[in-house]
Amino acid sequence: MAMGCAVLSHSLPAADAPSSGARPNVLLILADDLGYSDLSCYGGEIATPHLDALAEGGLRFSQFYNTARCWPSRAAILTGYYAQQVRRDTVPGVKSGGQGTRPEWARLLPEMLKPLGYRSYHSGKWHVDGKPMRNGFDRSYSLEDHDRNFAPRRHTEDDEPLPPVKEGSGYYTSTAIADHAIKCLKEHHANHSDRPFFEFLAFTAPHFPLQAPVEDIARYRGKYLRGWDAMRQERWSRLLARGIGGSGLADVERDVGPPYDFPEALRQLGSNEVNRPVAWNDLSPAQREFQADKMAVHAAMVDRMDREIGRVLAHIRSMGALENTLVLFLSDNGASAEIMVRGNGHDPDAACGTGATFLSLGPGWSTMANTPFRRHKTWVHEGGIATPLIVNWPRGIKARGELRHVPGHVIDLVPTILELVGAKRVDSWPGTSSPALPGKSLAPVFAKDNPVTRDALWWMHEGNRALRVGDWKIVAAGKDAPWELYNLHTDRSESKDLADANPRKTQEMAALWARMTAEHSALALQAPAPAQPESKGKN
Repeated sequence: MAMGCAVLSHSLPAADAPSSGARPNVLLILADDLGYSDLSCYGGEIATPHLDALAEGGLRFSQFYNTARCWPSRAAILTGYYAQQVRRDTVPGVKSGGQGTRPEWARLLPEMLKPLGYRSYHSGKWHVDGKPMRNGFDRSYSLEDHDRNFAPRRHTEDDEPLPPVKEGSGYYTSTAIADHAIKCLKEHHANHSDRPFFEFLAFTAPHFPLQAPVEDIARYRGKYLRGWDAMRQERWSRLLARGIGGSGLADVERDVGPPYDFPEALRQLGSNEVNRPVAWNDLSPAQREFQADKMAVHAAMVDRMDREIGRVLAHIRSMGALENTLVLFLSDNGASAEIMVRGNGHDPDAACGTGATFLSLGPGWSTMANTPFRRHKTWVHEGGIATPLIVNWPRGIKARGELRHVPGHVIDLVPTILELVGAKRVDSWPGTSSPALPGKSLAPVFAKDNPVTRDALWWMHEGNRALRVGDWKIVAAGKDAPWELYNLHTDRSESKDLADANPRKTQEMAALWARMTAEHSALALQAPAPAQPESKGKN
């Protein structure tokens, strides 16, 4: 498991084109706080026809993973390294985590693609250190205000500040993000149609605050009055019917609430808010109505995101480029149990989902959104780290509507994309030594659901720890918590802890987790960081 300084695909000269002909365009779509079963094609009741069509024309992965949090996932997606290796999640002894700065050798994907002729565009959430235009993107719209969906105060275009959006202007985050992507694609088609593009389309939906256009919310008004317990069972039934449900439905952890305690926020939100996934039948009628209204807004945000993705896809089709565009869709972490009030605060008398309210999904609906798994964003149980992954590439993937059950991780995206665009492994950036990428290319999996040879998949976030080796997984909820052990082949929902029955397996995997942790930390400590401005967005 030594992380020696190996060569990798960074400083890339022209390489042989992929066997399919011209290098594919790449559209990487990232949702924010989306639950594993929120999409219709993953068992949800929310209308997501455009993402469903991508799945029907391509692949769905049932065991794909993120890092359990926004900024670590983005670091891993764009660099190909575990976030701790590049200081974008906490490593003792060095400035790291959300304000950590990457080592010089940890370049972003656009810089890897540029020597192959790609132009790169970023639209939406950033949450990576540095600025987009200084890290290989040719155009960027960066939404830095994550607390306001109708009138953000901090956003930039091409790294230059834009004026705050006026209240009542008609602005909505998901639409603005898609508008910018389409603007970039129009310019690309007009001026650079001989070159492939990489578009990083990073939505802030459905991250809190739960806010959506009134007409979108109206589509789901009253739909969730049946409650999170009954509707979770319905999602589980649909997951089973689609062949992606795993091996069981986890029991609801009624005593597990948000990962952070904000008692003042609960007081502001009033008695209809609950910070535990209590039995739906135990709620008062007023509480049920309030909670159902919240979920209606979450659904509206996912629905609107899907509609905006449809607009972007339609434009790529109008360019004649969709056949040779590799589309990947995923989420940065599982659905969130967090409850807080930020931004403009919360007006309890305002209509739910407007810019005057600041509401969060909370643990009741988050438990449903992460069906069939346990826990939520920030935890590294399956509910915090399992994400949908949809892959579509008409020219390059023959499979249509198939499932892939091989485990994968966001660290696999960079090596996968680099292989598909025809990148060679050559010397690293001048004056630097770049360690080997920890991920594996999933390109062979696109043709057939074959295993990917790897030692392990590793997680650490805020004391939550996990390691997966084959079908075995150890996981601990907190720095001092004991290890739990599960066989995910028979128990993907992590319902039967086998640690006491298999102490040797648990100890063996714990030792490997510790070795990998030490290696990742050593790598983060060894190299100087580049001098560049930091991004200071919230999660």
